[in-house]
Amino acid sequence: MGRILNAYDRALLELQQNLLHMGDYVVGQLDQALAALKTQDVKMARQVIMGDDATDDLDHNIEMSALDLFSLQQPSGEDLRTLATVLRVSRELERISDYAVNIAEAAERLAELGPYFKPLADIPRMSDLARAMLQRSLEALVDRNLDLAREVVEADDAVDRLFEALYDELVGYMKRGPEYVDQASYLALVARYLERIADHAVNVAEMVVYRETGQRRAFKDRQGPQKKAP
Repeated sequence: MGRILNAYDRALLELQQNLLHMGDYVVGQLDQALAALKTQDVKMARQVIMGDDATDDLDHNIEMSALDLFSLQQPSGEDLRTLATVLRVSRELERISDYAVNIAEAAERLAELGPYFKPLADIPRMSDLARAMLQRSLEALVDRNLDLAREVVEADDAVDRLFEALYDELVGYMKRGPEYVDQASYLALVARYLERIADHAVNVAEMVVYRETGQRRAFKDRQGPQKKAP
């Protein structure tokens, strides 16, 4: 027979459930932004932009609830790490949502510029990898799975390599002539946003390790390729 949950335990469980709800919402925002980019659907892009307030509200409510538990219960040990993890992951998700909005804004601008000068290939590959990293980091959080968290970190190298290759390709198009500059610039920004989303997924995975082991910055010594900024 399981342990009877007291009011504090129930509040902590509800807080974690709210965090997972936020994660699902942010993944949906990202999916919608990427679909708008691919199809040049301005209406869909606008829905993502308008939906950002809901993410901010979720982040605010989670933060306030966590701070209430901090002040009222003065948790220690695993409970303290759980609350710290909830606060940090909520903030990471809020930043990912901001990048989804940035992608949607770029999709609006790109739609105004007309059809793409070449079929989108590397950006969808990057988006698939970054989205999978985000999804796995959230699964690792739910399942308390350290191995899955480490897989997220290892996957980041592939996103970095794609970003480097795509950035170089887009710069090459910009050098060909002014007719490519606007579109290539926005696509380079989208690639950068996806690379940053992958980095935030790594941060979520790092917090999974912290909650389970107490180890902070578990992957700080990991060296990836030098990243360029468009």
